[in-house]
Amino acid sequence: MTHDHDLVLRPTAAQTEAALNPPGGRNGGDLVVETLAGLGATTVFGLPGQHALGMFDALRRSDLRYIGLRVENNAGFAADAYGRITGEAAPLLLSTGPGALTSLAALQEARAASAPVLAISSQIPTAGLGGGRHGYLHELPDQSASFRGVVKSVHTVRTQSQIPSAIAEAWTSALTVPHGPVWVEIPQDVLLAETPIPVVTGGDAFPEELPPRPELTAVAADLLSRAERPAIIAGGGVVRADASKKLRQLAERLQAPVVTTFGGKGAFPWTHPLSLQSWLEDRHTTDFLEDADVLLVVGSGLGELSSNYHTFKPRGRVIQIEADLGKLESNHPALGIHADARLALQALLETVEERTDPVAPERVRDVLDRVRERIAAQELTLEQDVLAAVRAALPSGAPSFWDMTILAYWAWSAFDAGAPNTMHSAQGAGGLGYGFPAALGAAAADPTHPVLAVSGDGGALYSIAELATARQYDLNVTWLIVDDGGYGILREYMTDAFGRPTATELTRPDYVALAESFGVPGVRTSARTLEADLAKALASPGPSVVVLPAVLRMFAPTHLA
Repeated sequence: MTHDHDLVLRPTAAQTEAALNPPGGRNGGDLVVETLAGLGATTVFGLPGQHALGMFDALRRSDLRYIGLRVENNAGFAADAYGRITGEAAPLLLSTGPGALTSLAALQEARAASAPVLAISSQIPTAGLGGGRHGYLHELPDQSASFRGVVKSVHTVRTQSQIPSAIAEAWTSALTVPHGPVWVEIPQDVLLAETPIPVVTGGDAFPEELPPRPELTAVAADLLSRAERPAIIAGGGVVRADASKKLRQLAERLQAPVVTTFGGKGAFPWTHPLSLQSWLEDRHTTDFLEDADVLLVVGSGLGELSSNYHTFKPRGRVIQIEADLGKLESNHPALGIHADARLALQALLETVEERTDPVAPERVRDVLDRVRERIAAQELTLEQDVLAAVRAALPSGAPSFWDMTILAYWAWSAFDAGAPNTMHSAQGAGGLGYGFPAALGAAAADPTHPVLAVSGDGGALYSIAELATARQYDLNVTWLIVDDGGYGILREYMTDAFGRPTATELTRPDYVALAESFGVPGVRTSARTLEADLAKALASPGPSVVVLPAVLRMFAPTHLA
């Protein structure tokens, strides 16, 4: 009797010949790039460093496209966006010590947002591993320990023969739901030494699926079928699982209103009769969700931003579908279903009974009317006009990447993403500097659409050096910089809390002149001309900068009342 797992693919004569006579001049770095190519990678991001030169030398002997950024953290943000757009594990090549550590904030964002990033770093020579203090350049007592609490998995290589399997294992980890960043480190001497190992030709790695437990989906389907006032919160897990169509089918079958989290923008059509849009930072929405007798939460951990800063207190039964086991029931008791959103929604579609509820759309309209009335009473015309101008200028299907800035906070609640997987921000971990380098990664992933980056002047200064990257690779990114002369949201927070701000004001450059010094066209605009100037920049190939001098204000929060 022959079992499937006993079958072994026999090499062809040509493969045997190639294996027995590998080409000369290859090193451990070649094993890295060959393995990446074998796994299906086409583009890598990074920054060279002394210990990592073996990897970078090998790149010129490969067909991999290299996008080199100017700061490791920005390279991490670019890889993050590439992973979000393509759904592939984005390779990020780094050097030991300072170079590696500089990427930590980007990897934290990738972990929080479940973006698949395959970080491969050099290490000090093998003789220095083990925690001793040998005095090697860039030496850390335990480099991997710095990443273990940030990434999904850590893989340390000690010999060349371990490289293909370690990278394949990390690749599988990055793409197994929940997606996330992983860490591989390889000593300098292992990367530099000539290798007798045959060229890596195989590389299949199959991420494991995460189906729901059928007894749990049976209970969930029964609860939803019998509910009188069901509602749905759709998070980023719906977008990552490409489950938006299944979500819509389920919502329509149940006649259940849907609100999307800030990470789940685009998971449900913005103007659908059942769409509560994304007004999670609003008490009217919070009250509506609390009133649901059965609340289905899909692909969200109901964290701080998704729960109106933990003021949300559901009174009905909660069903939570979540691929990240650590998020399951972490904030609210629920019927917890540990599963990929797409597979779980499919299971519910196969078992749930259709409901009729002719007043559900009316209840949705009432909530949105109340939200609009609340915002209208605050005299925030400038902010709404600016956001409307951005939406009008951005072509359909074009992705946008938003830094941590007041306009982005407006966009979380009030911006129509248009389609799934098109609007992204750094709200997972909340670090500054995400928007522009992430947009560069997205442009590298898909050159068929222009890409919009949105930053404040404070966040822009984190990544201004990447204008050189945008110009070098001619990446089709338009960067909107809202210049208010400081850290605008922190200025508001401090004024509200202490009566006056401290350490929030910034001396800033002339961003138009600065962009032009990099060979990137720039224009200074106004709220009145923003739509036309932004549309023109987005329609022009290559990078561009649009600067809007404006002091924007946030709408009043409801969680403090």
